[in-house]
Amino acid sequence: MKVFLLAALLSAASPLAAGAKKPALENLLARLQDVQEFGQVAISPDGKRVAWVRKIKDRQGAWKLGTVEVADVGAPVSVPRRVTGVADGRARDEKHPVWSPDGKRIAFLSDAAKDGQAQVWVAPAAGGPARQVTKVKGQLDDPRWSPDGRSIAFLFIAGSTQEPGALTAYKPHAGVVEETIEERRIAVADAATGKIREVSPANLYVYDYDWSPDGAAFAAEAAEGSGTDNYWTAQLYSVKSDGSETRSLWKPPLQIACPRWSPDGSRIAVIHGLMSDEGSTGGDIWTVPAAGGPAQNRTPGMKASASSLFWRPSGEIVFTEYVEGDEGVATLDPSGKITTAWRAPAVMKSFTMAAASPASAAVRSSFRQPPEVVAGAVGSWDPVTRVNAGNLSVWGEPRSLSWDSDGARVQGWLVYPADFDASKKYPMVVIVHGGPSGASLAGWPSRWTAILPSQGYFVFLPNPRGSFGQGEAFTAANVKDFGYGDFRDIQRGVDVALQAAPIDPKRLGICGWSYGGYMAMWAVTQTDRYAAAVAGAGIVSWQSYYGQNRIDQWLIPFFGASVYDDPDAYAKSSPITFIKKVKTPTLVLHGDRDSEVPTPQGYEFWHALKTLGVPTTLVIYENEGHSLRDPKHQLDRDTRVVAWFDKYLKGR
Repeated sequence: MKVFLLAALLSAASPLAAGAKKPALENLLARLQDVQEFGQVAISPDGKRVAWVRKIKDRQGAWKLGTVEVADVGAPVSVPRRVTGVADGRARDEKHPVWSPDGKRIAFLSDAAKDGQAQVWVAPAAGGPARQVTKVKGQLDDPRWSPDGRSIAFLFIAGSTQEPGALTAYKPHAGVVEETIEERRIAVADAATGKIREVSPANLYVYDYDWSPDGAAFAAEAAEGSGTDNYWTAQLYSVKSDGSETRSLWKPPLQIACPRWSPDGSRIAVIHGLMSDEGSTGGDIWTVPAAGGPAQNRTPGMKASASSLFWRPSGEIVFTEYVEGDEGVATLDPSGKITTAWRAPAVMKSFTMAAASPASAAVRSSFRQPPEVVAGAVGSWDPVTRVNAGNLSVWGEPRSLSWDSDGARVQGWLVYPADFDASKKYPMVVIVHGGPSGASLAGWPSRWTAILPSQGYFVFLPNPRGSFGQGEAFTAANVKDFGYGDFRDIQRGVDVALQAAPIDPKRLGICGWSYGGYMAMWAVTQTDRYAAAVAGAGIVSWQSYYGQNRIDQWLIPFFGASVYDDPDAYAKSSPITFIKKVKTPTLVLHGDRDSEVPTPQGYEFWHALKTLGVPTTLVIYENEGHSLRDPKHQLDRDTRVVAWFDKYLKGR
């Protein structure tokens, strides 16, 4: 029952320093952290070349930097070429490569001119020196060529030094607290001269955008006010590229993402649905007339969740989708017919389509294949990189399980322990994904999903109601019902896992981060089934959380009203309401500058357990936001998680 404040170096009390098994675990964690990571992928308009970001570790060992590389598609041995060269030997941070419409140039963001300050650069696709285009101060993101190739648009927060987004560690308040609104506008740079104009109005924060086919306007997903707080209330706008006019085309009832203009300029497609995080996209595909008019759901009743979309010259839409724990690529023709082009237990990160070719590219991984860049025809991708080929899985067989819960089909993944022996009984840890709008997919495992099976645990990854993968009705099935129907889904999934494999029902654990952390807190107030729990960045009280966090707008579509208008709805789903029922030893983890789930939530839960005599430990990680980024903190967190479950599950 101690609080550990982690400074730059790990405390001597860290579990790394004790136990005979820790060196092997530390080596495993180092192996997992050495798996090469990739950023954005871009395929040339003709589909013959692909550019991507190869992540580079910074001085702290985090995959934070990046370099843009290019290679041919389909070559027997593809030799990547670094776009900016290595003349000065300095590690640069490069990202967001995009091909010019003629395929002759690549624009990208780089801090080659000054550390930490990204600018737009352009390099010849065939090789040659890169040229700096912009010379501005602020945060730049998502560059996009104009259809005529003369300009490059990008999202711009002028003068800002703070990385945007709710996952970033927030700046501590001091003095008079006032809401700070940073404007993220669409800016356009002349590709030849670098001259910049900001075209979207100052009162709008733009999250995503797209050029119209004639270059005269942008489709923009944007909201008034704070960028971190308001993306759940974003509208679809049309913004003239000369800055002369901005008008709202659609105020959606829920969240939108991926605004993309049709090739004929008549419509704008978006993904619309109940989503709980910007950038974690899932929903139906809707189209809105570019001239204004009613929005139309093009995929009503679809038993999947669209996650990205691309118009084709024919008017067909190609989209990626989550389908019952799998990932897929499908097409939507003008008549509304949906055809699955590919589906597999895999993850296609940063999927992209060629503008003038049926080719596509992505970073692909699965439970058995570490991430690599692939490109080619959908479903017949060729490997472009092979840098992770030597990384072998340290977990056992993955199995997809399905079960009935309250009349609905629910899916989850059961990952077997390494060196599985059918004659033995094993402990199992349930890992609940964040969101709640999200999904556990069959990508290359990291962190707990990889570590725990290597240490002799089954790992169960359920996708209960509220998850992506089975359509909008399923995603919305936990509205005003947090902790009830979704927890029943998890409990019934655990029953199915116990029947499917030799798992000891007396040695069950549960853990998660964010909404998964909330579900771990909730679980131990509802049942004694779990012998140990780990709650990372979890929510113990939706009432106090509403006033503490900096993203309160997301709660209204899920609870139906604000906490001030319907406090009972928040109280009935709060673990603190049932806190005296807790008997389960629980490890509580938190970043000290988390704007999504502020640290007092962790303190409140830990304080209650400590007062009630329940074994607990609270660990606060210094200078961390909603996700831990410092490799030392990641290492400490993961070793503590294993040590906690070892103590309470393997010792029984």
